[in-house]
Amino acid sequence: MQYQFEVQGMTCGHCERAVTSAIQQLDPQAQVRIDRAQNRVDVDSSQPREALAAAIAEEGYQVAP
Repeated sequence: MQYQFEVQGMTCGHCERAVTSAIQQLDPQAQVRIDRAQNRVDVDSSQPREALAAAIAEEGYQVAP
C-alpha cells in the first residue's frame, strides 16, 4: 500500500533518519521518501496506516489526520 503523511516538526537530516527508522522498525521492507520542505512522508508498506502514523508520532513528530 502507498501512504502519504503530513508530518510537522522535521527540521533536519536527523529527523528524516528518525522517521525512516521508526517506519522500517515496523516494516523493514518499507520504502520511505521524505520531502522535508513540504512536510511530506510517502511510504510504501504492507503495514496499516494507523500503525505507521503511530510509529512516526512516537518519535515526537505530529502527524496530520
